[in-house]
Amino acid sequence: MRSFEKFKIWVLLICLVFELGYGFYLPGSYPHKYEVGDLLNVKVNSLTSIDTELPYSYYSLPFCQPQEGVKDSAENLGELLMGDRIENSPYRFKMHSNETEIFMCQTKPLSGEEFKLLKKRIDEMYQVNLILDNLPAIRYTRKAGYFLRWTGYPVGIKVQDAYYVFNHLKFTVLVHKYEETNVARVMGTGDGAEVISTVGKDGSEEPGYMVVGFEVVPCSVQHAPDSAKNLKMYNKYPTPIKCDPTTVAMAIKENEPVSFTYEVNFVESDIKWPSRWDAYLKMEGAKVHWFSILNSLMVITFLAGIVLVIFLRTVRRDLTRYEELDKEAQAQMNEELSGWKLVVSDVFRAPSNPGLLCAMVGDGVQILGMGVVTIMFAALGFMSPASRGTLITGMLFFYMILGVAAGYVAVRLWRTIFCGDHKGWISVSWKAACFFPGIAFLILTTLNFLLWGSHSTGAIPFSLFVVLILLWFCISVPLTLVGGYLGAKAPHIEYPVRTNQIPREIPPQKYPSWLLVLGAGTLPFGTLFIELFFIMSSLWMGRVYYVFGFLLIVMILLVIVCAEVSLVLTYMHLCVEDWKWWWKSFFASGSVAIYIFLYSVNYLIFDLKSLSGPVSATLYLGYSLFMVLAIMLATGTVGFLSSFWFVHFLFSSVKLD
Repeated sequence: MRSFEKFKIWVLLICLVFELGYGFYLPGSYPHKYEVGDLLNVKVNSLTSIDTELPYSYYSLPFCQPQEGVKDSAENLGELLMGDRIENSPYRFKMHSNETEIFMCQTKPLSGEEFKLLKKRIDEMYQVNLILDNLPAIRYTRKAGYFLRWTGYPVGIKVQDAYYVFNHLKFTVLVHKYEETNVARVMGTGDGAEVISTVGKDGSEEPGYMVVGFEVVPCSVQHAPDSAKNLKMYNKYPTPIKCDPTTVAMAIKENEPVSFTYEVNFVESDIKWPSRWDAYLKMEGAKVHWFSILNSLMVITFLAGIVLVIFLRTVRRDLTRYEELDKEAQAQMNEELSGWKLVVSDVFRAPSNPGLLCAMVGDGVQILGMGVVTIMFAALGFMSPASRGTLITGMLFFYMILGVAAGYVAVRLWRTIFCGDHKGWISVSWKAACFFPGIAFLILTTLNFLLWGSHSTGAIPFSLFVVLILLWFCISVPLTLVGGYLGAKAPHIEYPVRTNQIPREIPPQKYPSWLLVLGAGTLPFGTLFIELFFIMSSLWMGRVYYVFGFLLIVMILLVIVCAEVSLVLTYMHLCVEDWKWWWKSFFASGSVAIYIFLYSVNYLIFDLKSLSGPVSATLYLGYSLFMVLAIMLATGTVGFLSSFWFVHFLFSSVKLD
């Protein structure tokens, strides 16, 4: 009864949370209703460039600042780690009120340092990122008859030897009427109309509006310095401004000021609020994603055929022959054994560096579990691009929680290797808790010093470093130790055969066994290299990655291929009487990380040709190294566990003395 009462309390708490939140909408945020004349505030994010990959603060350049001063918006952990710095801006609109020739400010005469910095940022192709109602500003350009979409707009442009700044912005805000039927459909409940009223503040029946699009056209307009002398922010500029994006006029010069203006136009659109991110997430290359999946399926089918041959023709045939013989014939057959049957007394001999192997397998389970759970939640829409930073925050959360699984697997494997001995489980738990996070912390700290030296907003603040260390040692490590304790209490896996005290000599091989292991990584790489291109483009080219459904399918196929590759390689090694399969089974599938790193280097040379400077290249290679380390642990763990199951099954199916 007590458990039932507790269950009822939990149900009531969950219902209360949903009642307070009035339901939820998967892709990110709630619709915000604005009435005519309501103030819309534009926010600014960090300046970004695919040329350097170093984000900088918007106000590091001589732009207009808001009257109330620069203020940081609320940020989550993921935004800080990604280098996002969202701040308020002087741009503000009134809902459904078109305005033109709005004066912002006139800067002080550009100093020599400001002039050089502005030219440098223009040369490095830095983009200004604006946000309205959680929507990034989008810019359309026409090229070869096609419309290309970009988020943000460039700081300026270089024409011949002159530098021009985009100092006039033409905004288009797409709005949709806030109707009762839309509310009910968006909120997913028939009570949606009661949640947010469509009646105006003054009791009128005039509906409000929702922001469903935010477009910007940057222009370089020559303003006369004398015309802006006595103007205050948001005053009407005295002369008409013609915004022509095909021409540039405002050349920046040292010791001369720059005037900034803008205009805004509101357009009613048929776009519904749930579909407002479609312009950013419009699917391109869906056929390529399907081709990637079909390519992976072909590799899986090929490997599955080999595995089937191993099981049905070789193993089953040998086992059937052995079971049909009488005892005398079995004894005679034992003297004529060959291949994998000869290593029966050595196949479960403890590997070299067992503690490291257990820690790496435990960390691999933790990383793989984090990846699968995160991608599943992202595919369901809980971590869409509409919610900045939630993907990174979710990954950190799931990684810490799955420390229990890492400790459990590492300690249970340790006890299995040493036939149930409890000694040393705390040490193994600590290794699992500190191996991957320690290496990651070392890489990120080194890269962070480079970012600090470059004064980039991508640098993790010292306070956040302290938070990450506290999360590591106060949550992740204790959970891993708890998992280790559970693994120490759980029964170990018993070996089906005994191990001799004297190890059997491995006969000389015609070719190095590690050569096969390294070559095996090409097959898992073949299943994901197409999808890898889209992921790399998202990380380094500023494109939004959102096809998490495809990614989930590719990840499942990758796990299957890694298991099959490692299983086949382990069987091949056993057949040539090589009983040292533990580490080889791990690296047979884990070697895919080598090919991913080589692909990253290839991507740097041929796709990121514009990446300039040793700092940018070092950051790219450092983050790539961090990524491939995580992939190696995850894929290697899949290969090892599948091989362990295969070897255990193989030698438990036959009784050999």
